[in-house]
Amino acid sequence: MSSFSLEISPEDLHRRLQAGDDIQLIDVREEMEFEYCHLPGSLLLPLDELPRRAAEIRTEGPVVVICHHGVRSAHALSYLRQRLGRTNVINLRGGVDAWAERVDPAFPTY
Repeated sequence: MSSFSLEISPEDLHRRLQAGDDIQLIDVREEMEFEYCHLPGSLLLPLDELPRRAAEIRTEGPVVVICHHGVRSAHALSYLRQRLGRTNVINLRGGVDAWAERVDPAFPTY
């Protein structure tokens, strides 16, 4: 995951997490969605709270932003990169839906 990459596939994220890579996971869905299902170790930071809670996202080391299908996380990525100059943030392509489909069939879907 270089600082130039904007997206990571569910398979690549899974491989990196299994390898023990130090990746901060930021979930920008709503609390109700997060409570239903989320990747272990994720920090819930709903998209509408991002501007006031951006300090909770580390500035060094890879950060993967997660949502349901990858749309809200893409908005978060854009905000973090363009407004705050964060180059260490990456979008999970397809969100938790793609994670369930391609990595963990037991992961809850909605």
